[in-house]
This record gives sequence, structure tokens and C-alpha cells, in this order.
Amino acid sequence: MIRQLNVRQLSEEREENLSPYAVKSKLSQGRLRYEESCPLRTAFQRDRDRIIHCKAFRRLKHKTQVFIAPLGDHYVTRLTHTLEVSQIARTIARALNLNEDLTEAVALGHDLGHTPFGHVGEDVLNELNSQGFRHNEQSLRVVDLLENDGQGLNLNWEVRDGILNHSKTRGDILGEEWGKVNTLEGEVCKIADMVAYINHDIGDAIRAGIIAERDLPLAAVKILGISHSKRINTMVSDIIYSSWAARGYDRMIIDKPTISMSPQILEATNILREFLFERVYNVHSAQEETRRAREVIYLLYNSFKEHEDRLPPEYRAYSDDTERRVVDYIAGMTDQYALRLAEEFER
Repeated sequence: MIRQLNVRQLSEEREENLSPYAVKSKLSQGRLRYEESCPLRTAFQRDRDRIIHCKAFRRLKHKTQVFIAPLGDHYVTRLTHTLEVSQIARTIARALNLNEDLTEAVALGHDLGHTPFGHVGEDVLNELNSQGFRHNEQSLRVVDLLENDGQGLNLNWEVRDGILNHSKTRGDILGEEWGKVNTLEGEVCKIADMVAYINHDIGDAIRAGIIAERDLPLAAVKILGISHSKRINTMVSDIIYSSWAARGYDRMIIDKPTISMSPQILEATNILREFLFERVYNVHSAQEETRRAREVIYLLYNSFKEHEDRLPPEYRAYSDDTERRVVDYIAGMTDQYALRLAEEFER
């Protein structure tokens, strides 16, 4: 009898060549519930696949990134943003000899809990919900509970940690309020998220006519580059070279390497990010479609609290708290579905 080949073990053996700072899949802190190992895939490869095949991931294609219900075909959606983050994060992880499978799983799952209408929807749910609302916490709730008929995806601790801690404050990039992820792979995803949204939001803002390319701050583009691809290449290259100790060559000198940027590139990136807040995000928040999005979330929230019987039965099983059920339901909606339900309540 020919012995069955355990492909997973071969993959785990290859991981021994990763950086000593990388997370090895066989040394994961494990899942919420024990499962037998897969003979083909490592623990993190399995997590990545579960995320890709889950319903929340599919719905990302119809969720707003920044621009609500744009007429053009080339605006970024929450799904295309997620794929861009994954690509950037994998490039960095591969260069630094970190665990690319873990990095990819975190990147693909980081926004599963995002609301319809982008950060507008998040802001409104945060205002309405007595417990507040943060999309990173909701993303963790999605993978821990809401997916798979209340069973969740049962992901590994390192993936869940990266999803929970990817979110950033308005403060400076890598500043005091940046926050901390407990793996270098998670830190890679966190900074890749920033690289992706800064650059694709510029492109969408130009496409929407809110800004022109000539409006971009000269102090930033002189250093980062005027084109989309040049800026991403500059940022990603700088992150890799500034984080080179993560490969493990300097183990005797550096106890705990970090994922970072050089001072010059970091300053230019912060300038560009602040420009987006002043000239794009704050301006866009005053537009008509944003006002309508806020109205829709308010209407749905208040209507479902008054008519809890209209919630799908499964959401009643996820929590004993009406407010929590309503938030879970609304947060999972796509833009189009939220608009359709609002129209039904308005009739």
C-alpha cells in the first residue's frame, strides 16, 4: 500500500526557512474550537480559504469604499480594496520572509464587518448603538459567530488578532495612537491597508472631479511620485527596506523588529493622508449621497428596533439583545440591499 502523502507537513517544513520572527503555522496558538489538521493545507492556508468562500466576503463587492453608488465602473469597492491590500501585504511579507499565508488571511478578512456606505455607515451605527460600533470588532464577530449559521469560521488566533487590530485612528501613521498587532504579519497588513487606501482614494477622488492631480501636495508627490503606481512602489519599497531586520539577519542585535517607514517617506505619506481628509473625506461627507446614506441607516436601525419580527430568524439566534441583532443585520448589508429595505419601510 502506498503511504498517503501529507502535503501539509511538507508546507510546514518549508516554513522552517522563514524568518525567526515569522509565525509558523504549526506553532499557531490555535482555534477557538479544536479541529483535526487538514492533510493538504496549513492552518493559515485553511483560514484564508474559509474567508474567501464565506458570504461576508462575497458581499464586499457591493459595499462602498468611499464613493457611494458611483456611476463609473472603475471606482474602488470594499472588495477591490481588500484585494489590493492583500497584494501589497503579500509583496511585503514575501520580501521580509514572513508567513505569506497568515498575511493573506488577515488581509482578506480585515474588512468583513464593514457596514454599507463605507465609513458613513460605520459612523452612524457608532452614534446609534449604545455600545458603539467599530468595523474591526464587527469583522471579528463575523468570523467568530455570524458566518456559517452561527458557527463562525473558527479561525486561528493569529488571524483573528490581525483582523481585530488592523484598524487605525486619525492620528499620524505609525504614531503613538497607531496601535499594535501581535504578529509582524498583522503589522504588515495594517500598513498595507494604509498604502492601498491612500492611493486608490486619490484615484477615485480625481475620477469624481473632487480634486485634480495638480492639487496633490507638492511636498508629498516630489518624494513619493506623481503616479499611482510610482507612489505605491515608493511606499512598499521603503517599508521593506526600513523593516529589513524582520528577516532575522540581525537577531543578535534586535530583539523585536518592527514594520516601519523611513522618516522622509513617512512624513510625505502623512502629508498625503492629511490632504485626503481635508480635501476629499470631509468634503465628500457633505454631499447629497452621503446625507441619503445616513438617512437610510437611521431609518433601518429605528424601524428594526420597533419591528424586531422583521429581522431574519437567524439574527434572533445570534444574541438576546435586540440592539445587537439590529446592528449585526445592518452591518452585513450591501449598499443596494440597505437602500431597497429603506424604500420598503418608507412606503
